[in-house]
Amino acid sequence: MLDILIISPHPDDAEMGMGGSILVFKDKGLKVGVLNLTNGEPTPFGSVEKRIKEAENSSKFLNLDYMEILDFPNRYLMDSIEIRIEVAKRIRILKPKILFIPYFIDAHPDHISASYIGNASRFYAKLTKVDWEGEPHYPKRIIYYFSNHLKFQYPISFTIDITNYIEKKLKLPEIYESQFSHRIEEVKEFLKLRARYFGNLSGVEYAEPFFSYEIISLKEFNSLL
Repeated sequence: MLDILIISPHPDDAEMGMGGSILVFKDKGLKVGVLNLTNGEPTPFGSVEKRIKEAENSSKFLNLDYMEILDFPNRYLMDSIEIRIEVAKRIRILKPKILFIPYFIDAHPDHISASYIGNASRFYAKLTKVDWEGEPHYPKRIIYYFSNHLKFQYPISFTIDITNYIEKKLKLPEIYESQFSHRIEEVKEFLKLRARYFGNLSGVEYAEPFFSYEIISLKEFNSLL
């Protein structure tokens, strides 16, 4: 059973969007998994074998409790009944308390589709009178992360302080060598500047941004001090 399941359109999206937060969660003893909807290929410098190996290496680096790559098509990912059921099955089996999914505004159609798939699958996972694996399960909340191709002002609900993990997060683009080796320093600089920007807005050194439609209640006010 997972505490957190992150739905990712391609291997690397979860890591680039919220890799620092994954490290925070794992250090706090939470069980975290990543479900990649596609293998991310074709890309200019990648191959299916490379992408799978990179995802496995990233999973080990982050100490994930679960990582899977589904066989839906990169570039042509669509919200369909078939993929909703496949994702819902995983939710029923893994029983995450929280789903993290991509924000629904982006230039990349796969990212938009993944967001709608995540939302629909959360609902499908609770259905009864179906012949799917697992028992009905409804994650307590959905939280959106940002791994965007579109440059815009994110509608932030909260951030997670990743100050103690920023240097480790910046090793993730190196793991996804097939995607970033031709511009590795540029990607690292972007990730660091973005984290610095959202950290500055929220009173810490480095942070990752998140959005939630659902109101989030703090159990301890001390976390704001």
